[in-house]
Amino acid sequence: MPELHIGDLVARVPIIQGGMGVGISLSGLASAVANEGGIGVIAAAMIGFKDNAAAKDSEAHVRALENELRAAREKTDGIIGVNIMVALTNFADMVRTSVRERADIIFSGAGLPLDLPGYLTDGARTKLAPIVSSGRAAAIICKKWLSRFDYLPDAFVVEGPKAGGHLGFKPEELDKPEFELERLVADVIQAVRPFEEEKGRRVPVIAAGGVYDGGDIGKMLALGASGVQMGTRFVATHECDADIRFKESFVNATEADVEIIKSPVGLPGRAVHSKFLDAVREGRRRPFRCPFHCIKTCDITKSPYCIAAALTNAVKGKLENGFAFAGANVHRVKEIVSVGELIDSLKAEYAKAMGAKA
Repeated sequence: MPELHIGDLVARVPIIQGGMGVGISLSGLASAVANEGGIGVIAAAMIGFKDNAAAKDSEAHVRALENELRAAREKTDGIIGVNIMVALTNFADMVRTSVRERADIIFSGAGLPLDLPGYLTDGARTKLAPIVSSGRAAAIICKKWLSRFDYLPDAFVVEGPKAGGHLGFKPEELDKPEFELERLVADVIQAVRPFEEEKGRRVPVIAAGGVYDGGDIGKMLALGASGVQMGTRFVATHECDADIRFKESFVNATEADVEIIKSPVGLPGRAVHSKFLDAVREGRRRPFRCPFHCIKTCDITKSPYCIAAALTNAVKGKLENGFAFAGANVHRVKEIVSVGELIDSLKAEYAKAMGAKA
């Protein structure tokens, strides 16, 4: 596999481990991926969930992010990033903390991070990579960043409709050919090219959402992507920070178990079927209160449940009171392996796919 270059960052394998909250990808998983030559990513969303004070103390999340970044640094000298959703109410705190703790790169989606470069301090080396779902969004970010900060994104992640978790598409768009990842990658590459020419440097485009095996990686690189982002595959690893019952829900999932839900944050999401989701649909999850106020777009007057609480329960293995977000290919996961074994298998599949084409 070719290396992935993002500015002066060099990943030996072109694989970014997707940032998965709440608590799915913390220092354990991120450092393991970084040690294998990929880019490990800590998810900032509700990262302080283990702290009993998190519902009332916003600093609990700052402390947790500091601790996870420092713990990752103790385990690896590889590349460690942070995923920070624009929709988080503590977005600014999470970005400032990541920059202060010298995270290598920030990935930011669930909204357009139009002010992200404004958080960089003098001497900061943290790279910035927006997550988008269209060339139009990429172009808007490039124009805004250049006009306001004279800063061109260090990379873009293009997330297609087969991703797990919250999706940047309308429900009716998810299965339309024009929104397939291959088309989105080409769209973003084309949209970014004029800005690359203007500034005289390349902006790597990373393909995400539905990338499952080494053959998929080869396909995306052949389209012009510089690398891929993968989430679902890394959940079913020993080093993933989630409870074993969460991981087993991936191994046991069938294709029929994968469903699109309407999230309280106002976006569709892809999840593994659970009794909790049945209860939500049947109206058995009221009354509702909001203990965390974590997402700007969550309307607590209309929400049937607290998504932060549901995802917190899930990461602890309490799936009767929560659910697991997962990608469209989760039913293909058959066993829990180490991160090293997963990366090795992806390399072998990639080599086989490239050999077949040659």
